[in-house]
Amino acid sequence: MSKPRDSRFPERDAIIAFIRASKSEVGTREIARAFGLKNADRAALKEILRELADDGVLAKRGRKLHEAAALPPTILADVTNRDSDGELLAAPAEWDADTQGAPPKIRIRLPRHPKPGTAAGIGDRALLRVEPDADDPAHAYIGRVIKIIDLARSRVLGIFHALPGGGGRLVPVDKKQAGRELVIASTDAGGAEDGDLVSVDLIRSRGFGPPSGRVKERLGSLATEKAVSLIAIHAHDIPQAFSRAALREAEAAEPATLKDREDWRDIPLVTIDPPDAKDHDDAVHAMLDDDPGNEGGFIIHVAIADVAFYVWPGSALDRDALTRGNSVYFPDRVVPMLPERISNDLCSLRPAEARGALAVRLVIAPDGRKRAHSFHRVLMRSAAKLNYAQVQAAIDGRPDDATGPLLEPILKPLYAAYALVKRARDVREPLDLDLPERKIILKPDGTVDRVVTPERLDAHRLIEEFMILANVAAAETLEKKGLPLIYRVHDEPTVEKIHNLQEFLKTLDISFAKSGALRPALFNRVLAKIKDHDSEHMVNEVVLRAQAQAEYAAENYGHFGLNLRRYAHFTSPIRRYADLVVHRAIIRALKLGAGALPDSETVESLSEVAAQISATERRAMKAERETVDRLIAHHLADRIGAVFSGRVSGVTRAGLFVKLNETGADGLIPIRTLGTEYFQYDEARHALVGTRSGAMHRLGDAVEVRLVEAAPVAGALRFELLTAAEAAPRRRKPGRSTERSREAQRARGKIEAERKAKKPPRKFAKAKFAKPTGKSIKSRSGKGKKK
Repeated sequence: MSKPRDSRFPERDAIIAFIRASKSEVGTREIARAFGLKNADRAALKEILRELADDGVLAKRGRKLHEAAALPPTILADVTNRDSDGELLAAPAEWDADTQGAPPKIRIRLPRHPKPGTAAGIGDRALLRVEPDADDPAHAYIGRVIKIIDLARSRVLGIFHALPGGGGRLVPVDKKQAGRELVIASTDAGGAEDGDLVSVDLIRSRGFGPPSGRVKERLGSLATEKAVSLIAIHAHDIPQAFSRAALREAEAAEPATLKDREDWRDIPLVTIDPPDAKDHDDAVHAMLDDDPGNEGGFIIHVAIADVAFYVWPGSALDRDALTRGNSVYFPDRVVPMLPERISNDLCSLRPAEARGALAVRLVIAPDGRKRAHSFHRVLMRSAAKLNYAQVQAAIDGRPDDATGPLLEPILKPLYAAYALVKRARDVREPLDLDLPERKIILKPDGTVDRVVTPERLDAHRLIEEFMILANVAAAETLEKKGLPLIYRVHDEPTVEKIHNLQEFLKTLDISFAKSGALRPALFNRVLAKIKDHDSEHMVNEVVLRAQAQAEYAAENYGHFGLNLRRYAHFTSPIRRYADLVVHRAIIRALKLGAGALPDSETVESLSEVAAQISATERRAMKAERETVDRLIAHHLADRIGAVFSGRVSGVTRAGLFVKLNETGADGLIPIRTLGTEYFQYDEARHALVGTRSGAMHRLGDAVEVRLVEAAPVAGALRFELLTAAEAAPRRRKPGRSTERSREAQRARGKIEAERKAKKPPRKFAKAKFAKPTGKSIKSRSGKGKKK
């Protein structure tokens, strides 16, 4: 029982009112300051806030609080319809109804004279600035359009297949529309040829027969280009062409010189990338620290291409880069954020060529912790272009002509510095999931040759940890200078997801006891328990699904997965707009010259940018994933009837998703095909459970499947399950009626025992061996008893 609180303590309603009235999210510190509470009162305040959270009144976002189901000040939303007054209504684009409940209502207020690009309509996706509606602050918001992100779709994207005699049919590229072909009359074909990717306007979508369409635009030919990625590019409206103004700026750009820069050309920095990398925007170097006060420590240099020197705020290059948000990487092509003149030339850290860079000097203590850091605008010259496997082979005793001369002076110091940094990482205990990534190797004609799982090497981990150190240093520098920036944030899992994870782990007899603050180490302990067990892959998948999605934000709430209080992306400005913003902020903070973040940029304006580039990042991930699905489906299309080994990668009410071991392809086993009995979805156990037998199909189960159907255009596969379900005993929980029947049975047994103990057996008891008659059957109704 909690102690009675002081009368001067704020009431629950007062705290809720304060949070509601705040224009930005608040935490314990802001509440304590507002109500004049002292440090000694913090524990009691946290107890109140915990009660409000348990009651569902407040929700936690990192270390900040807001009303449950409340929206952040800037949000991406879909315009859905109009209300009775004719006002546009919108709903959050990223909203999980299962865990967050019904989405709040957003009324869009349009000015009389909207700015270009802000006149929203039904079906549009827009970036909104929202605030609680004064008439209904608990359930509704007023939204004002900042920018239209995606216009309403009134067209269908698909592959045109010509028919004899003219016209053709359209096979939609959307998985949801798989099998729903459109008829294209010869007069509506618009010159489309067989295999063309086309955009089609619907003509008729009701009545008898398939719907019809009219070709509006020919987007390219898959038959000639062999470019499956073209489908995703157009389906997600990923910009391909740069504006003429941006291209002119790129061509006019001149290489960086020593003006306003330090000369780092004598430092033997090296780039370490995948063997097929086209852009090389980061270089590293390490050496023992000669400071007597840091004996055994190291100095690490991380140099990043100086993109801000070429892409100034407000320029045509800047506008195009923001529209893209990031580069998109497909197996057959890259859609870059910046023109090749910038990304593959002026900002590519090629060997023996002078290049401008924004660099950080990191001082590492013997225990691996960062003691200090400093940022520098430099002119550098890469000593070598290396790849991960090449570097690892040299360290393992197999140097080649390129790495042999670099082994002692450059590579061994890098690994020695990494050994220290790894100690600090192990102490920090970031989330350590083991989910190998697959890579598609294409043939010259653009089709799939094979799918490989690249080995995870220490060379990969070295670069990863050095980049993390540089990213942390950038965030710390900008916070110390009080400048706005875009953070890379990752919230802790929600209470609902933790509860679901606990329920799932109970089915495996694994405890997940959360006491105190939630830390990645708790998940790591679970993963360690199932290491090398049959359920290892399944548990890794479930732990991953329990995590929140990382995003960009102008307000910091930490990075849960990395277990870091502050984190920003600094190391890839060629391919991520967030990194470019951080570079500009550092240039402004340290007065390093041209290309600085404008003074007009505020937390509010950067919140809008963060929301937009978070959306483009999700767009890129979805497009990349869909392209891989299409390539694999095309690769397997001629293997219908073949049997494959795989694992259940997803369990839904629709059925089981299976990931094949050979290719990593995902396909669906519809629930209706699982067997003769009815299967129910058990969310807690991530399983489909037979209602009659109790047999289960669970996430992570190893299965054999037969390929039944492949739809290459949509990237969809359908399987038939060949593996029997896991037998499971049906455990009926005793209900009230069951308990009553058991009590009645015990009572009847007691009465019968007492009766037999008091009375001798009746004479007709021997008749029980006699041949049954109709009367003996009737005696069960009470006949023959003594009166």
